[in-house]
Amino acid sequence: MVRERVVIRSKEEIALSRHAGELAAQVLAMIGEYVRPGVTTDELDRICHDFIVNDLKAIPANIGYHGYPKTVCASVNHVVCHGIPGDKKLHDGDIVNIDVALIKDGWFGDTSRMYYAGKPSILAKRLVDTTYEAMLAGIRAVRPGATLGDVGYAIQSVAHREGFSVVRDYCGHGIGTTYHDDPQVLHYGRPNTGLTLRSGMIFTIEPMINAGKPDTRQLADGWTVVTRDRSLSAQWEHMVAVTDTGFQVLTQWPDGLGEFARYGAVDGSIAITANSPSIANVNAA
Repeated sequence: MVRERVVIRSKEEIALSRHAGELAAQVLAMIGEYVRPGVTTDELDRICHDFIVNDLKAIPANIGYHGYPKTVCASVNHVVCHGIPGDKKLHDGDIVNIDVALIKDGWFGDTSRMYYAGKPSILAKRLVDTTYEAMLAGIRAVRPGATLGDVGYAIQSVAHREGFSVVRDYCGHGIGTTYHDDPQVLHYGRPNTGLTLRSGMIFTIEPMINAGKPDTRQLADGWTVVTRDRSLSAQWEHMVAVTDTGFQVLTQWPDGLGEFARYGAVDGSIAITANSPSIANVNAA
């Protein structure tokens, strides 16, 4: 059995991690207005790259990471994760996950959101909403003394309630001055099992939920992961720190929660504006 070596961060280090996370969240807030039918994911990638480098004065973390060629991952419809931006145009009704990672002052920020190009189907919207709710359930399970099994169980319970499945091939991860670190954060599990959480841990919670079966396959490009049954897939991602009393989300949305405010605040530090547009619904007809 391999024991995970989890780094415990100081409050000062968590603040540095949060700064990087908040910058990554700014990228996702910025790109929403550009997601629409007719745009290519490569165009979205270039916009994100320019914003990270020129406006945020940060380093895109994905370019060259194990050979990855682009700034963001753009995963459309049945693409589960790691979709490489390209010249294919988005169509009305497409759902898109954009996953951003950057480096600021040696610290990594990593977060993702779902977006709609035009008007989504009823199934697509239910999947996107459920995946957000599942992520939030996992985040709310984070506290000292809880286990990663508690987090995974909270996530899978929401997904299974709606008849959806949880991808088991990919997971969340520790993050800080290393992009992907211990612990591995599975999005399924059994209560009271797995690593016990301690104040100062930082990791991502990023469930991938499928409308069909959980099975995935990787395409020949070595990156793009799709559902085997070509069912829709959705994902949201936040960076989370374990605190003395619970959790702190390090990738808060600077533009408010919009329609997702109905699920409640992620924590007490975000200003919720009731009239903010939904992240996923910014470009819905």
